Amino acid sequence: MAIRLLLIEDNPLDAELEVRELRRAGLRVEHRRVESEPDCRQEIGRFRPQVIVSDFAMPNYDGMSALALARELCPDVPFIFVSGTLGEDYAIRALKNGATDYVLKTNLVRLPPAIERALADADQRRRLERLSRTQQFSSHMNWALVRIREREELFAAISRIAVEVGGLRGARVGMLDAATRAIAWRPWHGNWDRGPAPTLQSSARADDESGTGLAGRALRSLSPVISNDIAVDPAVRERERFAAAGVCALGAFPLVVEGKPAGVLGLAASEAGFFDADQVNVLRELAANVSFALELMAKQAELTYLAHYDPLTGLPNRTLFHERLAEAIDAARRAEQSLALMIFDVERFKSVNDAMGQHVGDALLRAVGARLQQVMGDPHRVARIAGNTFAVVFRVPGGNAGGAAGIARRIESTGFFREPFRVEDQELRLAAKSGIAVCPDDGADAGALYRNAEAALKRAKETGERYLFYAPQINSRVAEQLQLENRLRRAVEERELFLHYQPKYDLASGTIVGVEGLMRWQGPDGKLVPPAQFIPVLEQTGLIFDAGQQVLAAAKETYRAWRARFREPPRIAINVSALQLRRPSFVEEVRQALGDIGADGGGIDLEITESLLMSDVEATIAKLAALRDQGLCIALDDFGTGYSSLAYLSKLPVDTLKIDRAFVHGMMKEPRDRSIVSAIISLSRALNLKVVAEGVEQEVEAATLRELGCTQAQGYFFSRPLALEKLEELLRSSA
Repeated sequence: MAIRLLLIEDNPLDAELEVRELRRAGLRVEHRRVESEPDCRQEIGRFRPQVIVSDFAMPNYDGMSALALARELCPDVPFIFVSGTLGEDYAIRALKNGATDYVLKTNLVRLPPAIERALADADQRRRLERLSRTQQFSSHMNWALVRIREREELFAAISRIAVEVGGLRGARVGMLDAATRAIAWRPWHGNWDRGPAPTLQSSARADDESGTGLAGRALRSLSPVISNDIAVDPAVRERERFAAAGVCALGAFPLVVEGKPAGVLGLAASEAGFFDADQVNVLRELAANVSFALELMAKQAELTYLAHYDPLTGLPNRTLFHERLAEAIDAARRAEQSLALMIFDVERFKSVNDAMGQHVGDALLRAVGARLQQVMGDPHRVARIAGNTFAVVFRVPGGNAGGAAGIARRIESTGFFREPFRVEDQELRLAAKSGIAVCPDDGADAGALYRNAEAALKRAKETGERYLFYAPQINSRVAEQLQLENRLRRAVEERELFLHYQPKYDLASGTIVGVEGLMRWQGPDGKLVPPAQFIPVLEQTGLIFDAGQQVLAAAKETYRAWRARFREPPRIAINVSALQLRRPSFVEEVRQALGDIGADGGGIDLEITESLLMSDVEATIAKLAALRDQGLCIALDDFGTGYSSLAYLSKLPVDTLKIDRAFVHGMMKEPRDRSIVSAIISLSRALNLKVVAEGVEQEVEAATLRELGCTQAQGYFFSRPLALEKLEELLRSSA
């Protein structure tokens, strides 16, 4: 499929050279050339370009004006400057104003990869936005499935939510007539401002033209049928009518009841390629949920309902839960995931029943069921098994044994029984005993997993433990993990965390120009606990916030002491975790930790991993800018491993780029890694940023970095992380 390229260029020969270079690189392009604002405005609306390439300086129209117009009319379309006169200052200004990249006319070989990269970045952003809308659509629909009991009302809700929440151009539901195999379509819901909604006769018959469309094929195959570009798909019936209505992609998702085709969910998108694999998976699951709702509606009889649901709480009963547990196990097996089954008994329930009456006991069970659904979020994963026995199933983070501590932490954090239950103006405080079995280790099918969870529950009652895992070794690991958490919590409370410091050296003079402060913790045996072992626990438990405050304050006090003892003390860099950076109060927390600081920011630098920046970029930029205004310096850590674009990088309030150690190690063996290191150094120089190479372990690496123009480095070749006393000895000897 050809790339739609809009060239803003006054020189036809230059435009032809650019198109020729793209085609020489194997890119298929369909292009339009303009050289004035009216023509540019017209072609953006009519041609709908996928990428815009513009000269910077033209007699009748300047590139910055073209960029402003493009950002107004098509802000998601990549905009690349191709110029023979674009200087470094103008390039940075253009990037800050929203340009995606720039290429010199003397180096047009860079144009094809620049366009491919820009299109890939734009496509990734659009894909994530689409997926987010579809997930919201699915979430809204799941809520509608829970509360809507009338079929026609459900169909109307599906179509409305698909358009209003999911961002689709149109949606409708068709039901299959089992006798005639015709599809009875409900009305389209959608935005048809470019033409009337298409209405076609459809069926599931293979021997009739009406059955050759997407809907007919989806019903016969019981699988989604997608056309991601109807303009080039001859299998789409009357595609001209859909195209005239602004539709570019179509999807048909079968609704299956009791293993048989019952209907189809038809979706229309105004964007070609809308239905990617992630979208289809979410929509397939949604269609499965709709199918399940239809199945329930077809079985409205009281007897059928009672066979699957507990009439008191409205939760699935043991029979239905077993079915869903088996389905969840199959899904987890296909996805190569693990899941856990927890069965728990409400303690002292009989006493409540005997003392306050069965009606209070029933109300209490309803309250437990309601809170259970609220905590779990998904009513399909909870059940009332018997009198005062409930069950839940959920995915296990990090595998079986590795996620056991996460399960235990989840039980603790939900505080399910921490708050009292209010029943008939009375507050009742409850507790529970729980047994947990993890699939597949404790049972590969629903029956075995359920039996082992019951066995764990029985053992928990006998031992008095609040919860027990079926596998004894998991109990042991959970105990060890919780013990580590408790020790670490005490260490944070008693301010036992401290810093070791790794010097950063100037590659030209060999002098220390800064240090990186690395969090350390000493275990009960006097040995240092590996950071990879305790820092994830700090993040999982939320202790990272207090720990981060402590090390920032410690670094500031260390720097203050150095100022009194050394003429030019090195600044101290502290790493910031993703959880800290995402907090709305991050800036204020840093200020509180540092207290009164001078114009030099207290001698403190913050190191932010590059990949963290791509989550809520604008908010992150604002936070870092606020701290930079306080005198703190910002370093972008592990640079080259994330997804920062030049457009974002030019906006970031950073002072230093740190080359990831993987590239430093690889540059001696891989020419590609050496080129990446060289490019990062050149980029930092162009943006007037410092550059530091991490993980330098050999003299040849240091020599190569000097040759490439890198100014600073750190790593074991120069010095391992040092205790404060050792570092100060090194500073004194250096002085």
